[in-house]
Amino acid sequence: MRPYMIVGVAGLALGALLVGRSEHVTAAPSPAAMRPGLARATFAGGCFWCMEPPFEKLAGVISVTSGYTGGPEKNPTYEQVSNHRTGHTEAVEIVFDPKVVTYERLLEVFWHNIDPTTDDRQFCDAGRQYRTGIFVHDADQKRVAEESKRKVQATKTFAGPVLTPVETAGPFYVAEDYHQDFYKKSPVRYYSYRAGCGRDARLKALWGDAAGH
Repeated sequence: MRPYMIVGVAGLALGALLVGRSEHVTAAPSPAAMRPGLARATFAGGCFWCMEPPFEKLAGVISVTSGYTGGPEKNPTYEQVSNHRTGHTEAVEIVFDPKVVTYERLLEVFWHNIDPTTDDRQFCDAGRQYRTGIFVHDADQKRVAEESKRKVQATKTFAGPVLTPVETAGPFYVAEDYHQDFYKKSPVRYYSYRAGCGRDARLKALWGDAAGH
């Protein structure tokens, strides 16, 4: 489970609230309805708190939702996923307008916000629930994602192979409400966690000036 970096008495109260809620709130399946002309992308990049901001700032992105995917269990909770009781990974589901922002651009942002050289961990977070992945929704996304991965492998300046898999998207379960836009709801805790986990330092070492943040 991700270490909570609690700040002050208010933080302690919030931490207790989150632990309690994670035991009782069940995630819901992602709604299937979507406006005509929009598309869906699903990425796993470790802590889903940290994968929302890079995409939400992009023009053409309609929504970014934290959740769980990649496992066979239905309606997983955060407690179950974080305690290795399901096969799911933390992920984000992005609804976007392909006339404004391309899937290729989303992939570029994805790569620059992950460490693709590790398996079953991201930065300070270890476990299958933190593995990276590109979950494709159709044949065109698969083609583009595989080509993007080949390009990263061919042009990278860091050591080690690119381990991030391209997989067929399965059910996506929306995470508990307190996880959504966590960086906006609890910015002090979010940035304390992010800095303490070494995420930005590692991204800079991997990607240089192109590193996400």
